[in-house]
This record gives sequence, C-alpha cells and structure tokens, in this order.
Amino acid sequence: MPEAFLVGGVRTPQGKYGGALAGVRPDDLAALVVAEAVRRGGLSPDAIDEVVLGAANQAGEDNRNVARMAVLLAGLPDTVPGYTVNRLCASGLTAIASAAQAVRSGEADVVVAGGVESMTRAPWVMAKPGTPWARPGEVVDTSLGWRFRNPRFVAADKTAGTAPDDRRVTLSMGETAEEVATLDGITRADSDAFAATSARSPRSTPAGSPPSWWPCRSRTARWRPTRSRAATRPWNGSASSARSSGTAASSPPGRRRRCPTARPPSWSPAPRPCSGTA
Repeated sequence: MPEAFLVGGVRTPQGKYGGALAGVRPDDLAALVVAEAVRRGGLSPDAIDEVVLGAANQAGEDNRNVARMAVLLAGLPDTVPGYTVNRLCASGLTAIASAAQAVRSGEADVVVAGGVESMTRAPWVMAKPGTPWARPGEVVDTSLGWRFRNPRFVAADKTAGTAPDDRRVTLSMGETAEEVATLDGITRADSDAFAATSARSPRSTPAGSPPSWWPCRSRTARWRPTRSRAATRPWNGSASSARSSGTAASSPPGRRRRCPTARPPSWSPAPRPCSGTA
C-alpha cells in the first residue's frame, strides 16, 4: 500500500471574535490557503485530484460546499473536485485523514486538505414556523454551540447528572473538552506542554529523531502548530477551526522519515479525537 506524505502547508493567522479578520469571508480564507499550499508545495494545479476541507458551521457564507467554492476562488481548474466534511472541531483533522486514506488506497495521488471557520461571520438563523400564518420561529446565533436541539436530547440532558461520566448529549465543545480531559486524566499542564512542543519548528529536531510527542494515528489528538511550515514528515492529521489552513498531500516522491509510535508524556490513549477550538 502506498504511503501518504505532507509536501507543504500554510495557514492564516488566528483572529479573535470580531477582530482583524472579521471582514473576510470564510470561503475567501479557504481559497487563500488552498492556493498558497499548492504554490508552496510546488504542485501543478492540474495534478490535484481532490480538495477536502473541514468546516463546523456551514450555516452562512461557508454553506453548501465550501471546499468546492475554495477550488473556484483559488483559480484552480474547474475539473478539480472538492468536498466538505463536518466533525465539529475535528473537521480539519477528518479532512486530512480522508485525504491520506485516498492517497493510501490509490484513489488519488495529490490531495489538498485543511479546514476553515469564521465564528465572527456565522449568521443568525430563524426556524420556519410549523403552521400557516404563524409567528416567526426560534432565532439562534450559529457562532457556537447547539441550535434547534431535538426535544429528545433536551429531555435527556435535563434528567442526566453532572458528573463527567454521565451521558449528556448537547454539550458545547468547551464543555466537551473539560469532560474528556477529566475522563482521560489530561491535566492543564499536560495540555500546555503538548501545545508548546507542537509549536516548535520541525527543523529544531535532528533528522532521524522526531519528537517523542509525535502521534501516528489520526484518532490521536495533536494541537495545530502555530506557524506555517512546508512539511517533509509522514502524514498526520491537524485540526483547524479558528482560522483557515491548507495542506497538500501526495504519495511519496522520494525518501521520507517514518512516523514513530510514541505519544506525548502523560498522554493516555483515547478513542475520540480532541482539537483546539476558536
């Protein structure tokens, strides 16, 4: 089976809510990083088999299929397809894992994958009334959390306990992170150390001795690095939900480093991914 490798990567800065990036549409952010990832990776646009992007909201300017919008806005050929995946804050991670699977299975040779999100520009939405001539339905802010919850979920959450191992359905991503950290024994110090290590330049690690925290499975969490980098590492997923990021992947053109199996210190195996949120 062929292996998948990172051949380049780029991301935009992360802006705060209502901050410097408030005037930029998410589809334009996505197009910017897709085009730049292709350029920095030295790829021919005609060689791209697929573009995969993760997006958690998709209620506003990123609606329908923001990956396909990014393809067209980035000036890639119309023949380049694109699709969007949603696993909330693991959407970017899932997009990159999907790209890797396509390369490994032989369905694609070159895939651009990443994620985009703009909570600032997420719209207010209104439910349609259920009967003729009725008053407008519920209005919610789509920037964060659940909306238009299923009544069965609401009822279940009202009767559930508040302990981390009690089953509640409609938690926000912030609440979910706290619960997962408690269940898996991840301390704030562990998380901060992991985040700091992942921000270091790959060039600071001698060849042949990758950092001990480097995860090998797409289900293993890794914080998104805080700087852009052209990667020569084996494929690993990255989540991006507060900004836009793009990564080009391809089957190996030559020699690459193999991925170790070590996890970060004090990191216990977890069957569910976790990632940074805006």
